[in-house]
Amino acid sequence: MALPKVGSIGEYIREQRTHAKISLRQLATAAGVSNPYLSQIERGLRKPSAEILNQIAKGLHISSQALYVQAGLIEEREPEESDVLAAIRADHLITERQRQVLVDIYESFRKENQAAAAEEEARLAAEAGALSGDDETPLPEDYLSALRPYGTSPGDDRAIKEIKEIKEG
Repeated sequence: MALPKVGSIGEYIREQRTHAKISLRQLATAAGVSNPYLSQIERGLRKPSAEILNQIAKGLHISSQALYVQAGLIEEREPEESDVLAAIRADHLITERQRQVLVDIYESFRKENQAAAAEEEARLAAEAGALSGDDETPLPEDYLSALRPYGTSPGDDRAIKEIKEIKEG
């Protein structure tokens, strides 16, 4: 994995801070760094240490690992098992049956969301195809007959294109 440019970690921190609606001053205070130093990090002028990244992550209430990956300190890897599943399996205050039910529910949610995402992707692809003019569906005869009195000839399809645009819009 290639190391990101120095500014990318700063841009990422700024995006996370903005998303969390935290001011630069608030984050600097929470992370235990000065305002100018945090500003320099965000502008890509300084590359923070792992300890500073850890403090910033705590201030942003995000995973330190996310910042380490963004800074190029560690490689992003696909976890073998999600943290949720690991936590469920590690909890021995619930019975084995309860753990299995929670795992089943969690997995069903994940499958449902994956299927919904796939459906949405297919829908967007279909819409993109329809908008590109690949749709060769003929217009209904009542549309065509309505156009005939206005002098459209068989080779003149401008009116038909206009109808299609109206129908799609």
